[in-house]
Order: sequence, then structure tokens, then C-alpha cells
Amino acid sequence: MKLFKLLLLTMIITMSLHANDDRPPVNYDFLAKKEVHTFINMMVNKYHFKRSYITSVMQSAKLDRDTLARYTGRFKKNTTIGTWERFKLHVVNPETFEEAKVFKKQHYKTLKRAERVYKVDMNYIVGFLGVESHFGNYTGDYNILDALATLAFHPNRMQRLFKSELKHLFLFSREKGYNINKLEGSFAGAMGCVQQLPSIARKFNHDFDGDGASVWDIEDCIGSIAKFMHKNGWRNGHVVAVATNFNGKRFRRLKTSHRRTIPTKNILRAGIKPLAPFKEPRAYLIKLRNKTHDDVWMAGRNFKVLTRYNNAATYGMAIHLIAQQVK
Repeated sequence: MKLFKLLLLTMIITMSLHANDDRPPVNYDFLAKKEVHTFINMMVNKYHFKRSYITSVMQSAKLDRDTLARYTGRFKKNTTIGTWERFKLHVVNPETFEEAKVFKKQHYKTLKRAERVYKVDMNYIVGFLGVESHFGNYTGDYNILDALATLAFHPNRMQRLFKSELKHLFLFSREKGYNINKLEGSFAGAMGCVQQLPSIARKFNHDFDGDGASVWDIEDCIGSIAKFMHKNGWRNGHVVAVATNFNGKRFRRLKTSHRRTIPTKNILRAGIKPLAPFKEPRAYLIKLRNKTHDDVWMAGRNFKVLTRYNNAATYGMAIHLIAQQVK
């Protein structure tokens, strides 16, 4: 799902939810930009907003320098080395595992209902919530309007998608009756306990407790993730990921990818064997880069479901490891 790729740059989400007080948003004249007026015209003509409202909101938006800096820098060579170790340090650690067990116990009835209704594994719902918002405890304090307005109208790697998300923010706020100026989330504009971008919130936000859908309500978030897993092809009882016997430094025998599968027999011929039963005819061969060595895993279609929410192998593996700890 293309829109979920937007979250790739927010992989370590629990590290990226707090605004930088040393570089706060500043006043900025967005209305001086011709493309802002083009955007206003589109929102008025296509979505029937009042011109005065859209203009007033854009006039109130501030320039979020911290957010912009995150998307205008260039990727540096070899910066992915050690990524998995850094991710584990902040997201997949003993503290997270213990909190995951407590969360599962506290919300067991809701998790069990989601598992039954959507035919998914509740433990992976717990994993999603652990990675996305530390079980609902960290949902972000960036002003979403400021963040998306800044990224929509200043050159950056993903400007086109951010402009689309700004559009969806207006639509989402109108549909829910929210004050668009007051919404807070991540620096990329993701909201709530499962960090949904406005477009995703409009599609998957789910009233799972009968009191109205909210991206900040933990029961609704449980339902949203279950719905997402079901819609994207989760198969209960099928393999997610299995560690392999590779114990070298850098793995170069075969191409690795969480986007494309290769025949399992080709992996076995290369001397790579799963350390637990793996009966899928094809596998995603996953390489996770540590500072001194690679971890190599074989993954099935259920792993792909996890990475459809955030297109990164480290993300999917973090969810998997948390889920395994709470089973």
C-alpha cells in the first residue's frame, strides 16, 4: 500500500514523537506562496470547504523547522549499518516486553474479541501498539497542521505525499468535528496510538467500543490494527518469521528483501536453513544489519502484512519479536 511507505522515515517512532523545544515552529506567511492558493482553490472547488475557513487555517499555520530538517537532508552512505541494534535498543528490549505482557493482560477481552472478529493473532496487535506508540503512552506532541503545511509547501523528499496528507487532514478534521489547529502527533503528521496518517485514519479508523471512532482510543486502535491485518491478508496459523543458521559477519550469498520472495529451495541450496519449521514454498529472505554482523531470517506472507503498515524489515521484525514474547 503506497501511502504506508510514508512512514518509512519514522521507523523508530518512540524516539521521534516529541517536538524539539530548541527549534520551535515560527510564524510564516504561507499565503505568500502561489501553490498554497492553488491548494485552497482545490479544497474549495473539489471538497466544498469555505474559502474563508481554508484561508484562515493556512494563515494560522507555522513553519516547523524541526520537521523540515528531518526530510531535507541527504541519506549518507553506510548509515544503515547497525540500524537493527539501534532499533532494538529503543524499541525491542526487556522493558518493552514486560510492558507488552501487562498491556495484553489489561486489554485481553478487547484483544480476544478483535482476534475472533478479524481472525488475526492478538499478540501481533500488541506488537503493533508497542512499536507505534509504546502501548498508547507516546502519541506525539508535534502540531500536525504545522508539520504537514511545512512539508507540503517546502521542497523535500516526499513533498507530493505530504500535500496529499494535508488535504486528508482537512477532510478528517471536518468528518470528525475536530479543531484542526489543536491536533497533535508525530513530526510526519501521524496520529494516535497506532500513528495513523490522516489518509490512513480516514480508511482504517474503527469504532470498536461503540462510542465513536477515535485514533486516540486504545480499544478503537486495537480494532483498527486487527482490521488492517485482516484486510491485508493475515493468515492465522501460518508462519511469520524464522531465524536461520547463518552465523557469519556479512551475508552476501543471496539477495535479501522484504518486498520480494525467492524459492525456499534456493535458500536451502545456499546452505541457509531455518531453525524452526518453515513449510512455505517461497520466502522473504530478511537481512538485519548490526554493527559487526547480519542477522538472517526467513519470513512468510504474514511478515509482509506487518510491513505494509511501515515498509521496513526492522519494523516488521520488531512487531514479531514483541508478539513472540507475549504468547
